Amino acid sequence: MWSPDLDKFEGAIYTRIADALESDIRAERLLPGTRLPTLKELAATVGVTPGTVNRAYELAQRRGLVEGEVGRGTFVLGKPAPKEPSGAGAPFPAETNDIIDLSIVKPNLEIQEPYVRATLSELAQSKTLTDMLDYTPDGGHPLHRQAGASWIQQGGFPANAEQVILTAGAQHGLWVAVNALSNPGDLVLCESLCYPGVASVIHSLGRRIAGVHMDAEGMRPDHLRELCQRERPALVICIATCQNPTTAIMSVGRRKEVAQIARDFDIALLDDDLYGFLAPSSVPPLATFAPERTVYLTSLSKSVASTIRLGYMHCPPEWLPRMTSNVRTSIWMVSPLAAQIATTLISSGTATVMAGKQREEARHRQAMAREILGQHEFLSQPTAFHIWLKLPPRWSSGEHFSALARSHRLLIAGGDSFAVNRDDEGRQHVRITLMASTRERMRFVLSKLAGLIDTPESVWL
Repeated sequence: MWSPDLDKFEGAIYTRIADALESDIRAERLLPGTRLPTLKELAATVGVTPGTVNRAYELAQRRGLVEGEVGRGTFVLGKPAPKEPSGAGAPFPAETNDIIDLSIVKPNLEIQEPYVRATLSELAQSKTLTDMLDYTPDGGHPLHRQAGASWIQQGGFPANAEQVILTAGAQHGLWVAVNALSNPGDLVLCESLCYPGVASVIHSLGRRIAGVHMDAEGMRPDHLRELCQRERPALVICIATCQNPTTAIMSVGRRKEVAQIARDFDIALLDDDLYGFLAPSSVPPLATFAPERTVYLTSLSKSVASTIRLGYMHCPPEWLPRMTSNVRTSIWMVSPLAAQIATTLISSGTATVMAGKQREEARHRQAMAREILGQHEFLSQPTAFHIWLKLPPRWSSGEHFSALARSHRLLIAGGDSFAVNRDDEGRQHVRITLMASTRERMRFVLSKLAGLIDTPESVWL
């Protein structure tokens, strides 16, 4: 019975099985007509679920390696044609008939999977698991809060574990902070171009929202001061590093200015630092310059694993009762199992390794984007997960272009949805994330997008 040697390959388990199958077929260790093990047989051999094997066989079938016959099994078709070198002219891999989602900023899945799988296996055998089946104290288990403080400290902010609160992801943390630090009807400020999740939280809670004008460093202090003088907002939300969607990074001087304005007008700050780990060079978080009035918010969803819905919030001691009360009211408590997975990843150093691999992968993807889309104007950072691309004048709006891309099974975010002030700012832009699928597949996708951009909009209307 065929048994794959997975140690030679990288990536998700199912892709490694498919890669091993292809390798053995090319080396003629598996001949045409060979019947492969059943899903259960191979699952038992490899130590995975039958579903994982099924995904591997489906991938192999899309590559033209095998064929499944109902009631008989899966059989080797024959030796595939030699692989062509990857590049702009490389053929689109057979599995890319699926929709490619470039609309969500998230880490690469295949980098995450082996680490998360190993951690889950470790946790299943750990004595700690029993403790994680019970309810936790307000704010989270002390062990998990300490892990959160350690993670925040790696980002450059001197966190105290007693001031850390666990949330069900950064979006939940944003909701908790806005609800705790403002009242219905209050004004909340953020960048004039900001990810739609901010506006949805503010509107859902009955607060007003306004966008602060931006420049190459993000939020402009002069306009922030003007709005504070005129409107007296309750809270300012700021993404100071790799801002979403523009990728702007505030200088230290700019961060000090924003912090001072918050002091001058006695305003609370929320430092949304989800992308701090992607900074090309180390820069202190915004919260460092006004810790007495700042909620520092981060999570593992961008840096480590997208489905570990766990956020870490650090705030001044006097705000802790309000924050923990809002967590309890909204979700009662964060899942201790998710928190333990995160704690294991952090305490073992694995989370740091995973974040580093994501950052390095983003560097390769950004270089690819510059190579393929370099003739177009876009904003980015060397290690950011996305680019903010300005469409040529032949396109009337990013929404029209995103609709065209969607008809070609490519999902991207039109710029209109990021404009907080509901004006034309961002209208000519699209946000394109770069971390989906493999590099080879992404090269094809970006080349396809380049072709779509270069086609006049009138052709498609």
